[in-house]
Amino acid sequence: MPIAISTQLAVGISVDIQRSDGRVHSAVISGVNEQSSSVTVEWFEHNETKGKELDIDAILRLNPHLQAVEPAKEKEPVSRVKRPKSTAEAVTVAQTPVSRISSGINRKSYIPGRPTSSHNIRKDADDCVTAPVTVKKDPAAGRKANPRKSNVVKEIEKIQEQREQRRAAASKPQSHAGVDKSHPHWQFLDMIEEYREQLEFSPLRLDDVIEDHQICVCVRKRPLNKKELNRRDVDVATIPTRHDVIIHEPKQKVDLTKYLENQKFRFDYAFDENADNQMVYRYTAQPLVQCIFQGGMATCFAYGQTGSGKTHTMGGEFVSKGQQNCEKGIYALAARDVFKLMQSKYRSENLLVSVSFFEIYSGKVFDLLNNKLKLRILEDGKGQVQVVGLKEESVANSEQVLKLLSSGTQVRTSGQTSANQHSSRSHAIFQLILRKNVRNRPLHGKFSLIDLAGNERGADTSSADRQTRMEGAEINKSLLALKECIRALGRKGAHLPFRASKLTLVLRDSFIGDNARTCMISTVSPGNLCCEHTLNTLRYADRVKELGTEGPREPSKVFDDSAFTHNSNSLSAHNSDLALLRTANEEEVSDDMLDLHAVIDHMQGLEDEIIEDYKQSSELIDKWKAEDTKLLRTTDRVD
Repeated sequence: MPIAISTQLAVGISVDIQRSDGRVHSAVISGVNEQSSSVTVEWFEHNETKGKELDIDAILRLNPHLQAVEPAKEKEPVSRVKRPKSTAEAVTVAQTPVSRISSGINRKSYIPGRPTSSHNIRKDADDCVTAPVTVKKDPAAGRKANPRKSNVVKEIEKIQEQREQRRAAASKPQSHAGVDKSHPHWQFLDMIEEYREQLEFSPLRLDDVIEDHQICVCVRKRPLNKKELNRRDVDVATIPTRHDVIIHEPKQKVDLTKYLENQKFRFDYAFDENADNQMVYRYTAQPLVQCIFQGGMATCFAYGQTGSGKTHTMGGEFVSKGQQNCEKGIYALAARDVFKLMQSKYRSENLLVSVSFFEIYSGKVFDLLNNKLKLRILEDGKGQVQVVGLKEESVANSEQVLKLLSSGTQVRTSGQTSANQHSSRSHAIFQLILRKNVRNRPLHGKFSLIDLAGNERGADTSSADRQTRMEGAEINKSLLALKECIRALGRKGAHLPFRASKLTLVLRDSFIGDNARTCMISTVSPGNLCCEHTLNTLRYADRVKELGTEGPREPSKVFDDSAFTHNSNSLSAHNSDLALLRTANEEEVSDDMLDLHAVIDHMQGLEDEIIEDYKQSSELIDKWKAEDTKLLRTTDRVD
């Protein structure tokens, strides 16, 4: 019944509607579609404007007063004035006022004082008799009847107009110049380009001021590699300034609408894909070289997902598969600066330089400069941590350092994961050691440069074998312990859980003292498939220093030693540090994982004790054998 619809159901009328959950409430009609026999209604709920399209039958069932009674095909109303049969009768009819003849006669046909002819009178009378009086109902009658609109109706009409404009804009395919619509992710690419157009870019430059930090946390973004380019990945990382990093995380709603979730992070330094190793070294490790000549302990870490560029940053670029050019890595750049300072500014200090290079793999320490000899980590009587049997090579120039780096890198443990085919599965620790050139050669300063193993998630190692999963668990535990040790360094007097892992145990002296300085380089991959890994890396780095997007903020958690005093008899110092690690990382370390690490560490401790006892027994057996041989020879002598 389109006539009834147009007359009774109009925009702005308040009607009752029934929701899908059975609730009935009032709403305002915002649109009427006669072709589909439906209406669009809108209402306010929880400070939001919501809408819905309903059938007219459903509206009329709840609002029976809106049902218009349609005339049942009545005969068209005809005037009761009889047609005159003669001219005289016609004149009599014409002289009668029109309003008395019939209400259906057009009032314009009677004009007082105007002479009329018999022809015109007959024509008007014919019109009165033969022309049916049709009541034409205006579709806008409802709106004309109530010209004043409430503010709610005006707001709904405004929202409807804006919606139509958005739909019209969305129907027109718009994309930025240069965006290839054949790209599998061209919509995300278009949204990222649009977002970047609104930013003001001021990246880090070589002539910018170097800031002084006890703990420096920075991020380095690598460019898309060949594999990602062939896969047509989208670059989801943006570094607009020297401090800020923005990750455009691709998302999709339930209705398959694609959108971006832009997450911002702030660090001491942020290096984009155009920064080379020389620039990264200038702002991260180079300021720490001066520290070790002043009797301090410096530490520089490279942390990130496997394949994000950690080994490239620390060791140098790969010229071929498995072959690395060590001359352009932070290891070699730091060694060159050490010898430059020794030969110029600190020439009178009478210092000697030596290097050591070892790795920590699955909680065990191996010497990379001594045929991967297994080493032990012990504490001496003064409480100092010692790596027993670690080889220190004295060096006189940077060329000797490069040779040792090259030989040690080739024997470093690596493996294959789902994230990277050539993944570093161990923490590689390269140390530049300064000793005074006197008797006993006491330690003057030490610079530890660490290429950490790739951070692994459970999803990345779920399809791997047991050994790979155990590697990942040990890597994650050591990375969590490292994070808490760096955070404790920034909080003076806080407990240092260095016994929670072998990595932090070896580097204990780097976290103690007022002259200890640390730098962390977090490397991230820009591809959209690595977005979750990248966000995990940035969150890890963000928790180390907790700068926030606007500046430093209060630490989220502080270790409380008093909470563990009652367990001092039942827990060893190592297990206490593990428990503290669990407290600060409840979401990342479960109780089962804590128990697993405690059992593994206990087994490794027993294994080390058994091996040490066996070595001592072997040495005693050799000694006894030599003495027995000597006694046998004495029996052959003549008395």
